[in-house]
Amino acid sequence: MTVTEPIAQTRAADFRRKLEQKIIVADGAMGTMLYAKGIFINRCFDELNLSAPQLVKEIHQEYVRAGAEVIETNTFGGNRVRLSAFGFAEKLGAINQAGVRLAREAAGDKAFVAGAIGPLGTRIEPLGPMSFDEARAVFREQAEALVSAGVDLIILETFYELNELREAIAAVRQAAPHEMVVIAQVTVNDDGTLRDGTSTETFTRSLNEWPVDVIGVNCSAGPKVILETIEKMLGFTTKPLSAMPNAGLPATVEGRNIYLCSPEYMAQYARRYLQAGVRVLGGCCGTTPEHIKQILGEVRSLQPVRQHKSTQVIVEEPGKPSVKRMAKVPLAEKSQLGAKLAAGKFVAFVEILPPRGVDPSREIEGAKLCKQHGIDCINVPDGPRASARLSAQVTCQLIQQHAGIESVLHFCCRDRNILSIQSELLGAHATGVRNLICITGDPPRMGTYPDASAVFDVDSIGLTNIANNLNQGLDIGGNPTGSQTALLIGVGANPGALNMDEELRRFAWKVEAGAEYVVTQPVFDLDLLELFLRRVEQYKLPIVAGIWPLTSYRNAEFMVNELRVPVPNDYMERMKRADNAEKARAEGVAIAREMAAQARKMVRGAALSAPFGRYDMAVEVAQALGER
Repeated sequence: MTVTEPIAQTRAADFRRKLEQKIIVADGAMGTMLYAKGIFINRCFDELNLSAPQLVKEIHQEYVRAGAEVIETNTFGGNRVRLSAFGFAEKLGAINQAGVRLAREAAGDKAFVAGAIGPLGTRIEPLGPMSFDEARAVFREQAEALVSAGVDLIILETFYELNELREAIAAVRQAAPHEMVVIAQVTVNDDGTLRDGTSTETFTRSLNEWPVDVIGVNCSAGPKVILETIEKMLGFTTKPLSAMPNAGLPATVEGRNIYLCSPEYMAQYARRYLQAGVRVLGGCCGTTPEHIKQILGEVRSLQPVRQHKSTQVIVEEPGKPSVKRMAKVPLAEKSQLGAKLAAGKFVAFVEILPPRGVDPSREIEGAKLCKQHGIDCINVPDGPRASARLSAQVTCQLIQQHAGIESVLHFCCRDRNILSIQSELLGAHATGVRNLICITGDPPRMGTYPDASAVFDVDSIGLTNIANNLNQGLDIGGNPTGSQTALLIGVGANPGALNMDEELRRFAWKVEAGAEYVVTQPVFDLDLLELFLRRVEQYKLPIVAGIWPLTSYRNAEFMVNELRVPVPNDYMERMKRADNAEKARAEGVAIAREMAAQARKMVRGAALSAPFGRYDMAVEVAQALGER
């Protein structure tokens, strides 16, 4: 056993624990950063660990300051074959060890150090001159140098051929302690295949069987191709996924290669990667510390840092009396909605957005129309798409006062720390707004004020815990408040999630935190809804399905490509055949009515959208629900 093995085992355990708890953000490019700082493209970048160590270290430090939690060593080409081309083969050990030292000095205790290993730079059998055994020996030599220098994990990246990656994995497993974490990544063509035509299914199934901890895709043609490949991989693996895309393909500008994907563009894709189930997210060629900073912001907006899956932490100290919780107000006594859900009645919501200004008259009239047609509640989003509107809570109060119909308040975490969250929940109860849907909230980057600050002290799970505590007369620290709230706690769920295992895991945490009913994302595929319902039926919670009338074929494409909501091909074709706006509106309502009528038999309620403030469209759909 080497002296580094106990440390490596400890860091491996730390990495695996973090991988289970949160998304891990890795760094971005090294080579293109060196190029941007004036290093000629024909230099051996790995050798700079010896001849320009301060430059390499400064780049690592920039990524650490940007928030990267994994720093890759500058050793991508640090194998004997590649180094020989520059006359540095005999410096292999020194180059790799210096690479680890520089990364470690920059990372400190803020980030893991990953030993980067790339392809050999020559083809192996049966298409090249190097045998499998020779390739494995070359990879093992580099892996031993990295491991002896004390890396926390190994990242095998930018592999074009499956046979070569197999030998690299075998070499690392021979050279590294048993507990060493190994991430294996391929690079793909635009269609998701490897250079030799190996399909996504084939290489994913192989990687799923081989002894690596995380599998994924890096480099390639940019974020879109990698996202599409990751989504295909989901069906053939149970392992955590990683994604480290290029900032698009380079363009030559005044003799220099420039990568054109902006940090903002890459950050937008980060959300889609996470929805697809990616657990390790970083960047490759062309990405910079600013790209990583923006990606990290997106990750935090979707998964704020939590020490535990539950934010409810109440410690009983010796000599102090135990915390006394107040009995919760029964569901049926919390609100009219609570009474209907407790009685097993079917409920119908209609979504009404708060006005952009201070005049809520149109929204109040819409709420009155809904009440006249038997709608049970008005569902009021909180800053949808990170927009600035009249307070959702105030809108709920005005609707209840002037339209005489109960409201459901979307309450998001984006704009509030835990102190403000508790204060506003207490205020909602005091003013008669008792029905909640606890959501994390869209990050500011999605809205018209992308530079606005986001808070995200907790996510929807933590918010649910806070509301549940207040319902028992306790604040988040377990201190008695002297009285209790009677908030009806709803949460969101996505039956069409690409990574259903992750969605179900979060669903279970929400139930544990105190959820009392569930409202789904929009559903167009009843088979997906039925499968989701079967997988959550053990929790015995009322499920309210989101039913959204489509307004056009472009709207349907937006659902599929931007919101990642599956829409069956039949519905897409029907919307495509509608050749004017009115026909498209009518077809969208017809589809939604069909969905509502069928979903009526499967769920306990329907949450209907009123697109562009067309409340009559929601009412038309509600009529398909029949007698309630």
